Amino acid sequence: MADGGVWVFRKDGVMELENAAGAASSRSGPGNRALVYVPENETMRSLQALEQRLGAHGWERYYENRDVVQLHRRDGSLDLISLPRDFSQFRSTHMYDVVVKNRGHFKVVDL
Repeated sequence: MADGGVWVFRKDGVMELENAAGAASSRSGPGNRALVYVPENETMRSLQALEQRLGAHGWERYYENRDVVQLHRRDGSLDLISLPRDFSQFRSTHMYDVVVKNRGHFKVVDL
């Protein structure tokens, strides 16, 4: 069994597993990457801003507790996006979840 680690997307779109020592590096942290709403070239800086943009594409709140907000599509699809309520906990995995489920509307950029 492999050692634990963190899955990270490289610039070429390939995912790789960083070992536990590499996972602590700033490379996978939100300080080096940002989620951008492509039509307006707007960097998402808060949960409220992201929710507003996702709402325009058919997403609405499905469930929430003190740590997590989950969104689902109004059209009844099975897609779900889970986001941390505390936006400082927003990580690359959350960003890519948004990108994959909203192709063409969002992208992740290196800062």
